[in-house]
Amino acid sequence: MQIKTEKKTIKLISKERNASFSPEDKVRTEYVNRLIKHYGFSIDQMEQEVIAISSDKNIKTYADIVIWTSKKEKDHGSEPLIVVECKAQQVTIRKEDYYKGAEFASMVGAKFLVTANQKHAKVFSKIYKVDKKRSSFDLEEILNIPKADAINDEKEINALLGQTIEFARDDFSRLLFRCHNIIRNNDKLSPEAAFDEISKVLFIKTLYERENEKGLIYSLEEYRSEKSNWDKIKNDEDLPFYKKLFDKVKSKHKNDDLFESNETIRIRENSFEAIIKELEVYNLSTTSDDIKGIAFEQFLGRTFRGELGQFFTPRTIVDYMVEILDPQENETVCDPCCGSGGFLIKTFEYVRTKIEEDIQHVKEEIKDKYYGSNFINLSEKEQEKIDHTVNEYFNFLNAELDIYNPNSRIRKLSFDCIFGTDANPRMARTAKMNMIMHGDGHGGVHHHDGLINVNGVYDERFDIILTNPPFGARVEKTLRIIPSDIPTNEKIEVYTAKYGSDYEKRVIEPLREWAEYNNGENQPKGKSVLSLFKTGEVSSLTEVLFIERCLNLLKPGGRMAIVLPEGVLNNAKLQKVRDYVESKAKIINITSIPQDVFIASGATVKPSLLFFKKFTNDEERLYNSIKEEASKSINEKYKNEVKRIEKKLKEKGLDKEEKKVLREKLKQINQSIEDDIKFQVKNNFNYEIPIIEVEKAGISTTGAAIENELEPIAKEYKKYRIKNKLWKENYINIKYSIFNNKFQRTIGTQQPEVFYIENANDN
Repeated sequence: MQIKTEKKTIKLISKERNASFSPEDKVRTEYVNRLIKHYGFSIDQMEQEVIAISSDKNIKTYADIVIWTSKKEKDHGSEPLIVVECKAQQVTIRKEDYYKGAEFASMVGAKFLVTANQKHAKVFSKIYKVDKKRSSFDLEEILNIPKADAINDEKEINALLGQTIEFARDDFSRLLFRCHNIIRNNDKLSPEAAFDEISKVLFIKTLYERENEKGLIYSLEEYRSEKSNWDKIKNDEDLPFYKKLFDKVKSKHKNDDLFESNETIRIRENSFEAIIKELEVYNLSTTSDDIKGIAFEQFLGRTFRGELGQFFTPRTIVDYMVEILDPQENETVCDPCCGSGGFLIKTFEYVRTKIEEDIQHVKEEIKDKYYGSNFINLSEKEQEKIDHTVNEYFNFLNAELDIYNPNSRIRKLSFDCIFGTDANPRMARTAKMNMIMHGDGHGGVHHHDGLINVNGVYDERFDIILTNPPFGARVEKTLRIIPSDIPTNEKIEVYTAKYGSDYEKRVIEPLREWAEYNNGENQPKGKSVLSLFKTGEVSSLTEVLFIERCLNLLKPGGRMAIVLPEGVLNNAKLQKVRDYVESKAKIINITSIPQDVFIASGATVKPSLLFFKKFTNDEERLYNSIKEEASKSINEKYKNEVKRIEKKLKEKGLDKEEKKVLREKLKQINQSIEDDIKFQVKNNFNYEIPIIEVEKAGISTTGAAIENELEPIAKEYKKYRIKNKLWKENYINIKYSIFNNKFQRTIGTQQPEVFYIENANDN
């Protein structure tokens, strides 16, 4: 068949073959059945295993299934409407893996590309809009293809082509608000309480869809079927089935302390069923993170606008702080006041993107190697062999991006690198669900006081800290470590197995000691939380204590970004706090941002963004040595004068006024000693501190988007940071190699035929 286009002729050849019913054949067959049963297409509108040859571009590509608007159009060699490419892999396929299908669809002028693959014994598909003006790899995902009775309806076709990810986000966001209204109307709960109940249902649905091997959506039909089976065996005293499901969620997350032991679902069963019915459009384990993540954030922003605004750091600020610290794969990250999880989510997405780009780079090298200019001249058998080899390699690489693969790079990022705590139980749950919606949800988010070590969050464990602590609150002296702060034996066993003896040493042993601490018979038992911090002697403000807490959490050489009120920088009463920080870390960036940025979140103080790098062991030794030498020389300078005054004070016959004058003089000398030591230390331990003033940070007082000066600053700062070697770059060398005819990942070893090495050089 010949199809004439503007500049080239495409030859389409239909190939008959007796299928051996390979896994890919099974995917193709099942998708053809779906096209017939669900969409209403007929066999004579389709062609399987189609080859397209473009003579002017010397390109030969294949398509598994091609669909025309009618048999007549197919027979005449007209442009088809839909191209389907099938894969057999058991892992989620990346859209860039369908480059051949995209190339084919673009060549023949199709409007829709369907990518289908098998996962958990079920065929999944994603649909993309084909645009000849865009690169064949720059696919834009849409929601659906037309049914057979609408394929000639131009208005319907254009509507489907317009249902992009952005459209789906809005649709999912509207769905969440409908669920919210169901609870508000049926159960008469406040907006925040209604949100809690939606979260519980989302946890139930997510747990089911992650654990179900058939890849099923948790639908109302599925729920009622399970409920019917439960009703046959339950006892009279048993909980209603939907509350039983929530107990399963609590058990799953018991080590995170997200739910109280007596927590239950507070909505009626008919409300629960109505929400399940609304949500059954989406499988939360497979729906694009770009859809559900941003939609969930929109829902959060509108639900919690006002009284809980302080838990939300504006996205432009989060993006800037993460960009400045530039987290890398295998680095551990924590936010001890995580709120809704913005910093954790951004970090996860930021590092995940690096891994995805790395994998894509390897794929491009493989394609260059196997699909060179000579490929089109090979025999069909040789081409099929190459296709099989490339698919095997891609299958291995895709497994690196599968969060359910226990050895994948994404799994390690999600399970071992992202941690957070929040003292507000609602926000801890919100952060967990927010992370689930963004494709993670496995990170160690706990409901816990962020000032106290817990589970995987303890001193000297993290490479990076990102946080926006509460401003203006105080930690009372009456707040003490109590026995309930000590984890249960079951939790101790779990976390000791995960983190080793370091967990016992840094978390359990101190908590046991502090919980039994007694300051005298008339004092309450338990050491005061305030007394755990040296800065607590100066101030009980939460923002002050969290500066020290974050420095404690960092490994030597670790880096930190924190949002602080500008008073911490210039309040004379907090000078000792600033001195303490300078004795523990280098200040690597101070960015002053307009107050407007946080007004939409309810903040009333002008904030600054402070970035620190904790001293390495060598830097700490150097600093202490310089300070010790300065103290020695300055004290020697004032020694005789101090002795003279002290001797004078011991003389008999001095009146009160004379003693007062001498004590004041001694006080002035001691202050001079302190100032001179500080001056000498700063001269001898000198480094540059970039101070940046920003007038526009991407968000107005009303929360509207405006110009964002932070974006170019972050790019310039990266150049400055690398040039001045502000911190040791923690890059790892990952290689993908063929060894003994098998594709594998190795770190730091030489193998035959290395496809790609990630250089530990950011230049």
